[in-house]
Amino acid sequence: MAFQGKKLINDPNDVVTEFIEGLVETYPGLQYLDGFPEVKVVLRADVSSAAYDKVAIISGGGSGHEPAHAGYVGEGMLTAAICGDVFASPPVDSILAGIRAVTGSMGCLLIVKNYTGDRLNFGLAAEQAKSEGYKVETVIVGDDCALPPPRGIAGRRGLAGTILVHKVAGAAAAAGLSLADVAAEAKCASEMVGTMGVALSVCTLPGQVTSDRLGPGKMELGLGIHGEPGAAMADIQPVDVVVSHVLNQILSPETNYVPITRGNRVVLMINGLGATPIMELMIASGKAVPKLQLEHGLAVDRVYTGSFMTSLDMAGFSISIMKADETILQRLDAATKAPYWPVGVDGNHPPAKIPVPMPPSRSTKSDESLSRPPQLNQQGHILEVAIEAAANAIINLRDSLNDWDSKVGDGDCGSTMYRGATAILEDIKNYPLNDAAETVNEIGSSIRRIMGGTSGIIYNIFCKAAYAQLKASSQPVVTAKQWAEALEASITAISKYGGASAGYRTLLDALIPASAMLQERLNAGDGPCVAFVLSSEAALAGAESTKHMQAQAGRSTYVSGEILASVPDPGAMAAASWYRAAALAVEDKFGASS
Repeated sequence: MAFQGKKLINDPNDVVTEFIEGLVETYPGLQYLDGFPEVKVVLRADVSSAAYDKVAIISGGGSGHEPAHAGYVGEGMLTAAICGDVFASPPVDSILAGIRAVTGSMGCLLIVKNYTGDRLNFGLAAEQAKSEGYKVETVIVGDDCALPPPRGIAGRRGLAGTILVHKVAGAAAAAGLSLADVAAEAKCASEMVGTMGVALSVCTLPGQVTSDRLGPGKMELGLGIHGEPGAAMADIQPVDVVVSHVLNQILSPETNYVPITRGNRVVLMINGLGATPIMELMIASGKAVPKLQLEHGLAVDRVYTGSFMTSLDMAGFSISIMKADETILQRLDAATKAPYWPVGVDGNHPPAKIPVPMPPSRSTKSDESLSRPPQLNQQGHILEVAIEAAANAIINLRDSLNDWDSKVGDGDCGSTMYRGATAILEDIKNYPLNDAAETVNEIGSSIRRIMGGTSGIIYNIFCKAAYAQLKASSQPVVTAKQWAEALEASITAISKYGGASAGYRTLLDALIPASAMLQERLNAGDGPCVAFVLSSEAALAGAESTKHMQAQAGRSTYVSGEILASVPDPGAMAAASWYRAAALAVEDKFGASS
């Protein structure tokens, strides 16, 4: 039976900002940007982009993995960490703010864990920063050794081995190396490390119920760090047996995930997942070292034991093994003031902290605000009705989306979409509703400001592509045909940047049939209302059909087909729901006149 998780928190929506407040009070060398709490960026208090003469190392991702990533900010490791909401990748604006705050003439390296949302958000931020004149390189870390290839377009997940890559890159940057050389060392380190995890319990997201997926006496092998189901379930075994299994999986010559062979030197990291006592972690370390030496013929040069990258309150651990040479060992041994690398806290606690000013954008584009016209024309009224209906449909669907996503993802799809929908309802009073293109652009701005994770960046791309298509027309009133062309442009953009297409079990499986039906009915001479309603039925049918698809994108790729068959894709259901609600609301209010 599921039950409400026990947490020592205040408002579940404030956990990340309150964590950062406590972190910077505890460690004198850390600070946050003045845009806090909306821009959740932790950075070195002693670094200013104007004067910094070394390569900046920036990482980040969803929160809930503490001390990663903010706990590794400090001289000799990360220069800044970008914190998303719990298990949700941070938005582009936050990443850009971090880049601008700490990147000097030497440039910056982004170290990104291999998850779709992180790749998209950090990728878009990198491109924007480059356009502003910054030198930016990116290294993607995918050290997961639990699942055999192929994994669709998603690839191997980024796990605790990322922390070792942070340390190597940070030490290389502190030594004064160029951006190209720092990136090369980080990339080499990322290719030398493999990780696999074992869980005894499922984590509980703040404010949500505790999953009962794992019954008594069971454990999961090969899990991720977002609460998604593992590769396999098994009876709990003695830690000796578990450690042997994990080491064999990481070092398997069949999968060849890491280039480690007998006689190599290695580094071992035993990482607690959040609720594992240090006693149990030390037991695992004590068993892993002799197994690596005697059974695998490896020389273990360093052992790191502790909770480095957690999954909230999950019980269990992961093991990371990195091939070592003199350069890597030198980087790992180099001094650092990052508070959660195994060193002591340094520095006096100041009486008060004044936030670092938010750096201005180098962009020359004017941010002139648009506003709601004093009187709406018919197009403005139609847009208002459609937007409000779509947003309210998502708000009403929040719990169902979370429930579906808890089975096939990380359980936050509804909460993420809800944040976007409530922001749109709040901001609609400022939308220039008589101008369809600019309204779509402002919807994208609302989403970009408040929605994290993969959904946030996907819908931002959706709106930007639609805006560009609509803006290309000089006609003041957008026709149904132009709306259809805008929808098609958005689908093309999402497919281009996200890598998914029809049948991948994503929101495109709702939008693609909707687009096809809309164009078909308009070409057949149906009125706009009829065409949109019929296309919304196609969207809903497409979303429902995802039950029968094997996921090839996103976190669902790590979930078994048996579990997937029990629920539709949450993203597809969300897209179909807002699309259908908008179509029905416009038909009900305007009928043939629209």
